[in-house]
Amino acid sequence: MKRAREVVAAHPEISHWVVSGHSFGGALACRVAKYDPKTFSAMVLVGTTHPEQDDLSSLALPVTKVYASNDGVAPTERILSNKGLLPKDTQWVEIKGGNHSQFGHYGHQLFDGKAFISRERQQAATRSALLEALAKAAG
Repeated sequence: MKRAREVVAAHPEISHWVVSGHSFGGALACRVAKYDPKTFSAMVLVGTTHPEQDDLSSLALPVTKVYASNDGVAPTERILSNKGLLPKDTQWVEIKGGNHSQFGHYGHQLFDGKAFISRERQQAATRSALLEALAKAAG
């Protein structure tokens, strides 16, 4: 958490910061936001079941949760079972036909589902959700 503050402090020319993470990176983003929420203008979680242990329901910053319908690593049921750990006004973005590994640029991941849309289309939808969250954070 200290490192996040150091990075932000080193760039005073940037007035709005958004913390984000994919998969296990989502767990790290949740922890950073939990312990240092005033540093960030928003949080975007991508293809992750997190938060799993941390109750972030009272977090006072906009949250966007992007998930894919065919994600076998972070399946929809597990993602939605943790819905109560996020703020009530969290924006939920489902990418129909997407899977876990197409959020990135790596091969098939063990236990992942089969994607029925292209990597390009899934990443374009993810990028759109991220850009929307960034625009809202910048006010």
